[in-house]
Amino acid sequence: MSGYPDPVTQLPDPGPTGGERHPSIVDRIAASTTPRVPFSVEFYPPRDEAAEERLWRAASVFSELGAAFVSVTYGAAGSPRARTVKVVERVVRETDLRPIARLTAVGPPVAELREMIQLYADVGVSNILALRGDPPGDPLGDWTPHPDGLHYAEELVRLIHEVGDFHVGVASFPEGHYRARDLDHDTEVLTTKLRAGAEYSITQMLRDVDHYLRLRDRVAAVDAEQAAKPIIPGLMPVTSLRQVRRMVELSGCELPAGLSERLRRAAGDGPEENRAAVREVGIGFATQLCERLIAEGVPCLHFNTLNFSRATHEVLTNLSMVPSTGVGAARS
Repeated sequence: MSGYPDPVTQLPDPGPTGGERHPSIVDRIAASTTPRVPFSVEFYPPRDEAAEERLWRAASVFSELGAAFVSVTYGAAGSPRARTVKVVERVVRETDLRPIARLTAVGPPVAELREMIQLYADVGVSNILALRGDPPGDPLGDWTPHPDGLHYAEELVRLIHEVGDFHVGVASFPEGHYRARDLDHDTEVLTTKLRAGAEYSITQMLRDVDHYLRLRDRVAAVDAEQAAKPIIPGLMPVTSLRQVRRMVELSGCELPAGLSERLRRAAGDGPEENRAAVREVGIGFATQLCERLIAEGVPCLHFNTLNFSRATHEVLTNLSMVPSTGVGAARS
């Protein structure tokens, strides 16, 4: 892609990575026996003991329900990256969930990124989601790359492959990344990442199916080979206005006008929002969104859980994707 720095220098072969190599999550999705369509979930590294207990309760629920994989965020909102490694290692060691470890190019030099990639290999991780990442402190602010670091996710994809034998995914943006010149430029960036060796992409949190379909069409128009790789829609059922406002602030994307108005009316005009009413609207909207995505042939539904299971469980129940025996009843 024009404007990219020279490719990362080829690294020496580090030898076999540690632990048993897991299959790609693309293969995991293809082999899923979950009713209707595979689903996956996203966790955050917990900040305290109570949050950690909640995360593992949710992990137990999603394991019972047959989640295709679990993505663990990397240094999110200032959390130490060591927490990500700890969570991923425990997922590998103690559950049957397939972990994807996230890695961002923002901040560290190449040497530190190289060490982090090898650390993931040493704890048994074979799947990594490669992201450029957001500037610390202000996700929408300007970013000055480390002088010995990387500039783009495409470079990180190549670096991961050079360090070891990994399956790599990337992010995609149905409404376009806020730094892209236009949608054509955004599509060029995505296809460049896929050509660099990414096997799939997971979208920014989706609120409009049409945006997803147009992204899929744009990639197909640019590169039919790359269009064959799964584009997995990212989803998050809305359960509070505060939550959704923060999502909008971080993503730079607006809610559909109809949903925004329905949530505002549900919240009411009092000093405290009607959380139950907002939740009902949010769960209903997420269910409708998923129904249409399934009808359009998406490869998987990826839920940002905030380390809770209840909202995602409710959506899956509405979609007839929860066993009638009650397996995986929401516990958090």
